[in-house]
Amino acid sequence: MSLTPSAERFSHDHQFLGASHDENARRTLWVVALTFVMMIGEIAAGYLTGSMALLADGFHMATHAGALGIAAAAYGFARRNANNRRYSFGTGKVGDLAGFASAMVLGLVSLGIAGESIFRLFEPTTVAFGEATVIAIVGLGVNILSAFLLMGHHGHDHGHQHDHAHGHDHHHHHDNNLRSAYVHVLADALTSVLAIAALLAGRYLGWVWLDPAMGIVGSIVIAKWAYNLMRDSAAVLLDTTDEPVAAEIRELLETSDDVRISDLHVWQVGPQARAAIVSVVAAAGVTAEAIRERLAPVHELSHLTIELRSA
Repeated sequence: MSLTPSAERFSHDHQFLGASHDENARRTLWVVALTFVMMIGEIAAGYLTGSMALLADGFHMATHAGALGIAAAAYGFARRNANNRRYSFGTGKVGDLAGFASAMVLGLVSLGIAGESIFRLFEPTTVAFGEATVIAIVGLGVNILSAFLLMGHHGHDHGHQHDHAHGHDHHHHHDNNLRSAYVHVLADALTSVLAIAALLAGRYLGWVWLDPAMGIVGSIVIAKWAYNLMRDSAAVLLDTTDEPVAAEIRELLETSDDVRISDLHVWQVGPQARAAIVSVVAAAGVTAEAIRERLAPVHELSHLTIELRSA
């Protein structure tokens, strides 16, 4: 008797990419292009006007362009290798790796801004207020457009939830790659707003000190964003337990007296996908297929392995 037909019926792929993966990739590429054009414009304007502020902001934007490029490359890599058997659980976590790398870049940027701001607080430099303000306003416009490009599905992936009849809801699904791109854009928008306020105050009120002071405030906020993104993406990379899904599994299996969980592992393998290894001790007559049917309401489970021992 050949087992091949039965084995094929139970085989499955390991594509755990987010539902909006391809659209998020397109949106990110648009933002990379916008950021790159703005970067070139600021650097060119800085050389033409002799404004160090514009040059500094242009090279600062270059770091964001690089980080956004990482996000775009991660989407492409994950799609190209979605069926590559070298990756045991697919490439759904490539975005989290990119998010972690982008968070590190963002953290370094915040340190650089803080260091330069502290230096300028004690050693004020001449600022071309007029030219710098115009370019900062244009940069803010680019950042707002980029945020609108990203926020449509950032909001969905970041806050998607569904209700289950047994009382568990608010399971959040993060695309940390898209989130990293979004945070970089927000960081640029924040620095632009703070820069505009400081430049206007410096030009009309003579408050030259406000420019570096705003830089310090901005660096603190950006560092906090970077830390939160690094913490969340690291949790995915280290396969931390998804507690809401684990609690749901326990509730579904242990409400009756015929099944007890002896070991449980639940972790994220993609923005909307979880894998689980469930080891149970069950009464005679309870099958692995029956356990699988009980867990059918757990919509997040994309890869389920059951270990069954009879009591």
